[in-house]
Amino acid sequence: MARILNLETATTNCSVSISDGDTVVFLKENNAMEYSHSEQLHIFIKEALQGASLSFSDLDAVSVSKGPGSYTGLRIGVSAAKGLCFSLDLPLISIPTLESMAHQVTLKGDGLIIPVLDARRMEVYSAVFDADHQEIRETKAEIITEDSFREYTAHKEVHIVGSGAQKCKDLLQHPNFQFDVSVTPSAKEMAQLAHKKYEAGRFEDVAYFEPYYLKDFVLQGKKKA
Repeated sequence: MARILNLETATTNCSVSISDGDTVVFLKENNAMEYSHSEQLHIFIKEALQGASLSFSDLDAVSVSKGPGSYTGLRIGVSAAKGLCFSLDLPLISIPTLESMAHQVTLKGDGLIIPVLDARRMEVYSAVFDADHQEIRETKAEIITEDSFREYTAHKEVHIVGSGAQKCKDLLQHPNFQFDVSVTPSAKEMAQLAHKKYEAGRFEDVAYFEPYYLKDFVLQGKKKA
């Protein structure tokens, strides 16, 4: 079974796991209000390896959350993953952030899962998945209005989950919508997805891989006094 180091840094949750096959054998994460990935990520990687009683030489691959999400968070995670892959000669696996979020929700029968990550103002990053976690609408950056996701209300359950769920809850009134703001991207859900990609040989080009930012980075300057 492949032993994979999984890194999730797309949001405030700095999350690292070690998986053996599709099973998580160790998880270390901290969802702080302020981003602390630059200070914590490499410490968490070391602690995860120690917790799993492994060394870097025991790893078969590194997987990283590819986005969308925080520009800085994604850069830190991808830079760490690429550095490890280069130095250890390991394959790189990328996992869509919203897809791993969808795997935190289990549905029976008819239903949809819409992971939403908070962006600026009334904007979110979102995608739509069916009850089997298959993507039925691609990832978009969109502004939430009263009409958002209306085309999916024919389904009995539409679970809107993630940090952008509160924006949606404030505007979307249909009874079939259910909201859960507690769902956060985690390296725990990356294990199964990374294992499938490893088995299929679906690896990234380490030299040229870049995070999926979805939108251009906007540098916020300091306000003049």
